[in-house]
Amino acid sequence: MKIYKYKINGNDYKVAVGDIENNIAQIEVNGVPYKVELEEKKAPTVKSVRPVAAPRTESGQKIISKPVVPTTASTIKSPLPGVIVDIKVKVGDTLKSDDVVVILEAMKMENDIHAGKSGVVKAINVNKGDSVLEGTDLVVIE
Repeated sequence: MKIYKYKINGNDYKVAVGDIENNIAQIEVNGVPYKVELEEKKAPTVKSVRPVAAPRTESGQKIISKPVVPTTASTIKSPLPGVIVDIKVKVGDTLKSDDVVVILEAMKMENDIHAGKSGVVKAINVNKGDSVLEGTDLVVIE
């Protein structure tokens, strides 16, 4: 028999827990015996997960994702965290490797971000005033 001592609202209680059979516990509180019916514990139900059918088009063909074909496009990444102060290019512009594409303010200094290779601007992934982290894709050139 386990004995516990409790103080509830300034009153002392001595609780002894006896045997438990068929969800009925023999409890004694300050010498007075009680039979306490415990809540039945139900075994957790396990649901089996069935695979879902692959999506299909209206004609019934399975939709299969195709592998990404590598392109000659490359991205100009932010070399350090900062704020985009100005964007010097537009989509479709032809660049030389030493052209400035973005001006990035970091640590109260403006940094010119150069293209790094010649090509044509395919996408601009940032806007003026955006905060960027190191490695963020700024401009896509091909």
